[in-house]
Amino acid sequence: MATVLRRGDDDPGGSGRLPAAPVIVALAAVLLVTSVLAAATGAFHIPPADVLAILAAQAGLADASANDARASAVLMQIRLPRVLFAMLAGAALAVSGAVLQGLFRNPLADPALIGISGGAALAAAWAIVLNTRLLPGVSALLGPFSLPVAAFAGALLAAWLVQRLASLDGATSIAVMLLAGIAISALAGAGIGLAAYVASDEQLRNITFWQLGTLSDATWRTLGALAVLAGAATCAGLRLARPLDALALGEAEARHLGVDIEQLKRIGMIAAALAVGTVTAFCGIIGFVALVAPHIVRIACGPAHRLLLPACALAGAILMTLADIVARTVLAPAELPIGVLTAFIGAPFFLLLLLRQRRLWGA
Repeated sequence: MATVLRRGDDDPGGSGRLPAAPVIVALAAVLLVTSVLAAATGAFHIPPADVLAILAAQAGLADASANDARASAVLMQIRLPRVLFAMLAGAALAVSGAVLQGLFRNPLADPALIGISGGAALAAAWAIVLNTRLLPGVSALLGPFSLPVAAFAGALLAAWLVQRLASLDGATSIAVMLLAGIAISALAGAGIGLAAYVASDEQLRNITFWQLGTLSDATWRTLGALAVLAGAATCAGLRLARPLDALALGEAEARHLGVDIEQLKRIGMIAAALAVGTVTAFCGIIGFVALVAPHIVRIACGPAHRLLLPACALAGAILMTLADIVARTVLAPAELPIGVLTAFIGAPFFLLLLLRQRRLWGA
């Protein structure tokens, strides 16, 4: 068993999957190109060469006087924070999805499908309504972290409920997991509707923001908060690679290999809830990135989490950046909510996965 765990990502069986280093390098190169294209694309077009020149000037590697002042302002104040925001959010969602799939040992586990995103959005919606009416001191104390804290609590509660309902004698029922997720999402939808009913006009606009998903709130200030919280959750998820590889063999086998199963579940759930809660707090409900990215990477290079998790971070960042480019251009000058776009892409993908899983349910 130990040999399998050490060599899981080298594909000793010769199944045609790619080795680790080329995959990471290729994904990093694609992410670099995608991020430059995203920074160049928009109502005010900036040629990719100018994007690189402006960034070089900002880093002190080139003369800033040769660059267009308006292009520099648009890039540094609007485009660059949004691109980095999309990358961080996509990486956090993808890693959280891979961690949840590893913990549940089921490829259909996804924060949106099992109610975690709904729980986060519900808590964020009520935080919007209550902070200005009942808890203004808490909002002033936490500043940009007030919504992420509320969303994290909601996501963690939803994750705990799903885990408790779907687990019986150490085994996870995929049918119960999905049904529990449907119930929690429905409950969250009702709670969000009630919050919208009692909200003011401004609060109602903000609640609508959570439901559709958007990156329009990306600023350097919100980027800093996202980087701290989602970055910490992503790093915690990445450190779970080896115990998740052991858990894939089964809980009994993982215990024999020295893995503390209950601690692994707690850390994994908390990390996933923090990542999803933070992204939901700043971006709204963005579904299916956490489902699609791990599957794309798993098909290319196998299930070993030591490669899967870092590759998922890069793949999720690429998917979110590409989705943001489409969201900003397909209905220009209007902007398509990115949560709507990812749902259009991810829902058919999920249906295909369900078709592949029918035999497990005896369908």
